[in-house]
Amino acid sequence: MLNALTALSRGTRLVLSPGLRRYVFLPIVANLLLYVGTIVYLLDNFGGWLDYWMLKVPEWLNWLEWLIWPLLVVSLAVVVFFTFTLVSNLIAAPFYGFLAEKVERRVTGRAPLDDRGFARTAIDALGRELVKLAYILPRMALLFLLGFVPGLNLVMPFLWAAFSAWMMAITYLDYPMDNNLVSFADMKRRLRARWWPTLTFGGWVMAASWVPVLNLLLLPGAVAGAVLMWQQHYRDLPVAQ
Repeated sequence: MLNALTALSRGTRLVLSPGLRRYVFLPIVANLLLYVGTIVYLLDNFGGWLDYWMLKVPEWLNWLEWLIWPLLVVSLAVVVFFTFTLVSNLIAAPFYGFLAEKVERRVTGRAPLDDRGFARTAIDALGRELVKLAYILPRMALLFLLGFVPGLNLVMPFLWAAFSAWMMAITYLDYPMDNNLVSFADMKRRLRARWWPTLTFGGWVMAASWVPVLNLLLLPGAVAGAVLMWQQHYRDLPVAQ
């Protein structure tokens, strides 16, 4: 049985193999430029954001400043990470959808059910990314606000971790499912039906995305790994009625 870590490892080796390397060059360049821009922006603004939100803490909670400050740092870091990830995937989505198609051809010897050309794949992938954003952003905003509720904010790191894994699973496992005509609603149903492979895969992809520079290769590898996970865990699930 293919597990999530093995899928990510095999997927990374796949995208670096002859015949597939050409499809990861442009996403890597785009993500590298975005990565550098994000780091520069954070260095200029992160301290100011922390000061702003610390001023919003009620005076009667000042005695908890030692706990609130690190929780705020974690929350802001996660929000920045999510924003970077969402923008990065929005830019790379057309290339990732095409990469998922090529990997599926390589692994299975057959094309996905929806065998589109690059232009059509690019247009449809952008539309699908907007659907993902409409699903993810309100939930992300709600979690961020809940982080300021006294008491509840103590468990927020755990909720963020679970949500992060779910979000990354949706982001990457959707590429092969979209290529095989699986609707967004049916995709979520399949992920819930195989919740453990889903969360572990999303968790490993999230961990990989935090590794500076190396994540530029690991994220295309996650696309290929998602194809392997699709074949092993989700393809044979019954279609939603």
